[in-house]
Amino acid sequence: MNAKRLTVIGLLALVAIAFFLGMNTFRQREQVKQEEIVRADPTRLVRMHSPVIGPQGAPVTLVEFFDPACETCRAFYPIVKTLMDRYPQDVKLVIRYAPFHQGSDQVVKLLEAARRQGKYVPVMEAVLEAQPVWADHGQPRPELAFQAALQAGLDIPRAIEDVQRPEMQALLEQDIADLTALQVNKTPTFFVNGRPLPSFGPAQLEALVAEEVAKARR
Repeated sequence: MNAKRLTVIGLLALVAIAFFLGMNTFRQREQVKQEEIVRADPTRLVRMHSPVIGPQGAPVTLVEFFDPACETCRAFYPIVKTLMDRYPQDVKLVIRYAPFHQGSDQVVKLLEAARRQGKYVPVMEAVLEAQPVWADHGQPRPELAFQAALQAGLDIPRAIEDVQRPEMQALLEQDIADLTALQVNKTPTFFVNGRPLPSFGPAQLEALVAEEVAKARR
């Protein structure tokens, strides 16, 4: 290997290291800013209208900014469910909506209609299972999500009536305002007792939840 090639490889390595350090610094600043916003106004993270899964009095609050059309949200759902099963009395899940994909807003309203019928979790699971069918990002077909909800036992005529309610749009707009204030720009985005993940990944989520559960049990 000649000296010129070694020099090029060395320069590329330095660029890669600089890029990694820059991204890490940017992420840390982003996290600090998010934590400051949450401390200044905790309602940005959890609203009275937000769906809660798990015991209301649980000491650890896991907030997920969630898009029903997001493939990664679908992939993370079993991970989140496992965490809830692991800490049944310690962790509650709060869902915040981040309808970044076309058609997601209609499915969010469907989920809220399901909540009015006491079928939030089974409908959410059915919608996620059917996501590859209805959530084509080029040409979404949210009406197929309604078909999945029907199979989960939802009263569809009642749900269609409920999704037209003005409070459904108001709820959605509030969640969008909050995710904008918190600079949430991807899904899923998680906060554990107000703390964002140090970096994205299932292991990081599990570790942060375990840390907060350990604190609560002391």
